[in-house]
Amino acid sequence: MIATCVLALALVVTSSAVTALLRSRAEAAPRTAPGIAVRTHWVNTWTAMPQLTEPANLPPAPFTGEKSVLVDTTLRQTLRVSTGGHRIRLRFSNAYGDTPLPLTAVTVALPQGGKAGVSATEPGSTRPVTFSGRAATTVPVGAQVVSDPLDFPLHSGSVLTVTAYLAGGQPSLALTSHPGSRTTSYLVTGDHTRDQDLTGAIPVNHWYLLSDVEVLSPGDTRAVAILGDSLTDGRGSTTNGNDRWPDQFFDRLQTRPATSHLAVLNQAAGGNRVLNDGLGPNVLARLDRDILSRSGVSWLILFEGVNDIGTADATPEAQRRVADDLIAGYQQIIVRAHAQGIPVYGATITPFGGNTPYDDPAGEREVARQRVNAWIRAAGHFDAVIDFDRVVRDPDNPRRLLPSVHVGDWLHLNPQGYRMLADAVPATLFRRSP
Repeated sequence: MIATCVLALALVVTSSAVTALLRSRAEAAPRTAPGIAVRTHWVNTWTAMPQLTEPANLPPAPFTGEKSVLVDTTLRQTLRVSTGGHRIRLRFSNAYGDTPLPLTAVTVALPQGGKAGVSATEPGSTRPVTFSGRAATTVPVGAQVVSDPLDFPLHSGSVLTVTAYLAGGQPSLALTSHPGSRTTSYLVTGDHTRDQDLTGAIPVNHWYLLSDVEVLSPGDTRAVAILGDSLTDGRGSTTNGNDRWPDQFFDRLQTRPATSHLAVLNQAAGGNRVLNDGLGPNVLARLDRDILSRSGVSWLILFEGVNDIGTADATPEAQRRVADDLIAGYQQIIVRAHAQGIPVYGATITPFGGNTPYDDPAGEREVARQRVNAWIRAAGHFDAVIDFDRVVRDPDNPRRLLPSVHVGDWLHLNPQGYRMLADAVPATLFRRSP
């Protein structure tokens, strides 16, 4: 009799819990018709690869002291999202901090005129951000925090303003950032998170602390993630212009109904390498953090390797070794992504002939580049090949870029060159979820 009562009670409790869960899910999901819920999920819409801030990229005085940074400082940043949505949440990273990172207050708003790199916001658009229901939070050493979901509609390709205030700052100079923002941020003393404009603010072309924005999206929304170095991070692109090749690739996707729902995530950093640490951890070390753990990633584009070749000794032995190791590294990335059901598209390494210091008189590095590109192009390795080398090389001198597409160093592209890369990515590779 006792066992029967316990069982009946358990069934009632279980039934109540299931009913409550279904009710909460139905309330959270948008509806297309009465009683019909649309499945939704969180998808990353913007990312910036976390890095340890080098001394030259720390905030200027008075925002960096001898043993602390951003004390009593408001930091306002703008960023261009890819896919849109009605609910958002933010992620702040303390990946490289050696002390906890206290955030006193955070707000989001729409920038004035919808522009990137401006300090002013649209009147009435500011909303407070909370963390577990609280205005303040502390990011533990090496960790990240995710904000509470916030009703804040964003259109695809729009710009978001995020403002954070740190009353006590971070009691260390080990600051997590993304220096290659190609976007202007602003610093000012005091709490100005709710101000429409920041009078007297100091501009800096870096992002700090913020690593991700996610949107609650329909179930068919997916993200294309890109692993890259400075060529993907946008060196040579226009500050506040959002004309890196991933941005221009996203713009192409937006013009096609079959791909207009896709997000594009730029997980690149200048100087990054596949095999060894440089500016930021090597790709093999950061793959889980920057790609496999990101929300909604369904495809990966890999466009890295030039810094591995360019920093290895220009001897036949060293270049044979780095080519072998790069190919093995690519295989590791493919295996690990495939284990998560993510196809990997390989992009060929673009020319660097004429660049100092990567070009070498004997051409050993060019031999390695050609060998690695031959492996990328060969069938049976990547799920598809994107031949960036073919579209930007000079047909009369294949070791070099077309003279019209680089910024003068024979390595980094200008906006025209980045447009050529964006146009070379077949949109048909992303028409449906794999």
